[in-house]
Amino acid sequence: MLELEVMPEHVHLLVEVDPQYGMHRLVRSIKGRSSRLLRQEFPWLKSRLPTLWTNSYFVATVGGAPLEIIKQYIENQKRV
Repeated sequence: MLELEVMPEHVHLLVEVDPQYGMHRLVRSIKGRSSRLLRQEFPWLKSRLPTLWTNSYFVATVGGAPLEIIKQYIENQKRV
């Protein structure tokens, strides 16, 4: 993970993924692992919510943009 910004209702992640692995696999892995960790820390989530995350997600590529500019953009999102 290159950059992370946690917002009240969503998360910004800057990641580099091997195209052979696939973005969908990475998202599924992140959601699955975070769900398990949250349910371990907060056991009441097991009985209250059938799932923690929806199947939806948004992905955008940054192309040739300098990574420092993208990181700065993500960092600035908490001020918006």
